Amino acid sequence: MSVVDEKSIFIAMKQDGPFAVRDQISFEHPFCRQNRQWAEIFRHDRQMATKYRAVRDQLFDLLQIGSFDEIPALIRYPDLRGQRTERAYRLLGNLFGISGGLSEIRSKIHEYMNTADAVIGHLKGKVLAPYSSHIEISNEIETTQNPVDLLLTVFDNRYHQKLRFEAKRKLVLMGLAGSIDQREHETDIESKFSAFLNFLNQYVWSPQLRIGELEMACLHSHHDADDFSCTQVDVTSLEEAHYLHEFAENEKLTLVKRRLFQDNGQEIPVYVTVRKKDSAAKVLKLLRKNEKNPAVAVDDELGLMAVLDNPSHVKRFVRHLTRAAVRAGSFMILEDISDTLAGNRYQATSIGSSSNTQMLKFFARMGGMRVEFIIHTNRTYLNYRYQRGASHDEYEVRRLFDSGVTEFLFPYDIYQLDMQQVRTRQLQRFRQNIERQR
Repeated sequence: MSVVDEKSIFIAMKQDGPFAVRDQISFEHPFCRQNRQWAEIFRHDRQMATKYRAVRDQLFDLLQIGSFDEIPALIRYPDLRGQRTERAYRLLGNLFGISGGLSEIRSKIHEYMNTADAVIGHLKGKVLAPYSSHIEISNEIETTQNPVDLLLTVFDNRYHQKLRFEAKRKLVLMGLAGSIDQREHETDIESKFSAFLNFLNQYVWSPQLRIGELEMACLHSHHDADDFSCTQVDVTSLEEAHYLHEFAENEKLTLVKRRLFQDNGQEIPVYVTVRKKDSAAKVLKLLRKNEKNPAVAVDDELGLMAVLDNPSHVKRFVRHLTRAAVRAGSFMILEDISDTLAGNRYQATSIGSSSNTQMLKFFARMGGMRVEFIIHTNRTYLNYRYQRGASHDEYEVRRLFDSGVTEFLFPYDIYQLDMQQVRTRQLQRFRQNIERQR
C-alpha cells in the first residue's frame, strides 16, 4: 500500500485529490472551469466526497468560519486573524492533550512545527542529499510556526504554488508530530528509555567496566566480488589495524566500539547501539505505513542492535539478557522471533526490505517495556552494512521511494523531480560510496 495511491488516508496532501494545490486559486468565480473540473472528482466517488467534507469541516472549525467565502477577510484583516489564532491554539492544545496555558500550548505546537521541518531536513541530510537545493523549504514557510497563518497561506493567491503546498505539508506533518507526542506521553517513553539504559548498565554489562567504557576493535573483512557479501572476517585491535597492508577492492576495515558481558566467568565482547526513534523518524514511518495512529504503526520506539563474534555468543547473550531481567525483578518474554542467522530466507514484509537479510530479531517484553532487539554476528552485521541489495543504506532508499513517501512530500508537478530516476541514481550513489570506502 502506497501513501500516494487510491488507498492513501492522507487525502489533504494528494495532488490528484480535492485539496490539490493548483497554480491559481480564486474565491470570486465559483463556476470557473477549474472549479467545475474540481467538482467533477466527486460525481462518482461518494467516499471521496465524505472524506472531503471531513477535512473541509476540520479546516472551517480551526479557522472558525462557515464557508470558504470567509477566508479572504481573514487574509485581509490581521486583527480578525489574530482573534481566530488564539482560539485555534486552544483547540489544538485540547486535541493533543497539551496541559498548561496559552504560552505552553503555543510552545508545544511550535515544537511540532519544528518536527515537521526536521522531516524534510532528515531527507536532505541523507537519502535526498544531492537534491537538497531542489527540496529545501521556502524561507517564508520555515520561519512560520502559526497554524492559522500557514492555513491561510494555502488559500492566498499572492503566494507561489510551491510555497502554498509547503504550508499545507507543514500542517499535515505537524499533526502527525502532535499525535506522536501525545502517544509518547501516554506510554511514558522517556522514562522507559532511561529505565532501559539503567537496566543494561546495572544488570547486563560487565561490572569490570565503568558505565560507558568501550573497547575499540576493527573488523577486517573480505567480500564477494559478485554481491559484496562478507566471505571472511577477523577481529583486530586498533594497533594491529595500523599495520595492515594496502586494501584490495573487496576488503573493508570497520570500527566497532564494544562492551563486555559476563557469562560463566567469561568476558564476551559485544558491539551495541541503543536507540529511541526521534519524532521526525516516527513521522516518516507513519507515512511509509500510510497510517496516522502511532500506536498502530510505530511498534519499535525502543531498540537495541547487538553484534557478537559468532552464533554461540549470540545464544549466550540472549540467555544472559533473560537472566539479567530476572535479577532486575522482571520476567522477560521474547515475542515475534525471527531467526535467519543460519542462512534461511528472511520473510520480508516491510516495503523495500530484502529476503537476503540475516539476523536474529525479536521483541523483548520486560519491566513494562517492549524493546526491539536485532542481533548479528560479525559477518551478518557486515552484510547489513555492505551487501548489495541487502545493505541498510539501500534499504533506506527503497523503503522511502517504494512506499511513495518521496512522491508524497515532493510531488512532480511542484518539484519537477522524477522520483523513479532519483531512486535509481541514489541506489547507485550509495552502492558506490559503500564499495569505495575502505
